[in-house]
Amino acid sequence: MLDFNALLTPAGLVSLASLSVMEIVLGIDNILLVAILSAKVDKARRKQVRRLGIGLALIMRIGLLFGLSWLMGLTKPLFSLPFVDDPLSGRDLVLLVGGLFLIYKATYELYDRIERSPHGPSGGEADQAKSAGFTSTLVQILALDLVFSLDSVITAVGMAQAISVMMAAMVIAVTVMLIFANVVADFVTRHPSMKVLALAFLLLIGVLLTADAFGQHVNRGYVYFAMAFSLVVELLNLRLRKKSARTRAI
Repeated sequence: MLDFNALLTPAGLVSLASLSVMEIVLGIDNILLVAILSAKVDKARRKQVRRLGIGLALIMRIGLLFGLSWLMGLTKPLFSLPFVDDPLSGRDLVLLVGGLFLIYKATYELYDRIERSPHGPSGGEADQAKSAGFTSTLVQILALDLVFSLDSVITAVGMAQAISVMMAAMVIAVTVMLIFANVVADFVTRHPSMKVLALAFLLLIGVLLTADAFGQHVNRGYVYFAMAFSLVVELLNLRLRKKSARTRAI
């Protein structure tokens, strides 16, 4: 049963603030994913698929919160593999499938961008020539949202006791994602080097999810620091390239 009074206590407010920040940080993966996948959709429908994907992700996370007993059941060992120390659970299988799909998707997109024929269509023409279906893109976003939602909800359960606090934190985090999704996606689309960097991030996240499925846990803090550092370096490169272009124009 929901206890909204827990949100008004000092402990509840502290939990809400800390959990909201954590959920926003974990949502970076989702924003990058939505930005990359939605770029293949027809330009007129990109914002719609982003809003739907992120909005349905919130519904999925709240649904997982109300199914905590089922969610915790996913952590029970199912079977063992000869080359893996820890037995695999339902959660591990979901992480494994999601991680492998991210590795495939990021690798394919990187190959497509790097090996694309210089004589073929470019920019918006190339995007229109390869525009993906609205429904298929939304299904991909939702499938991977499930993977990210598992981590998000399990983190929430570890940081807060009241479901009302967890729900409020997720609503805040998803609202922030909705606000910045279009900004991030448009920025990534306008700058090819940023899209390559975003794909590299997704490839890294896919490797981490796959490793996590086999019991090899990596502190996400190190990963997010590396991502932030790479982003700052690339932003400096973008600024330097613009400055050099202005100098040559003069």
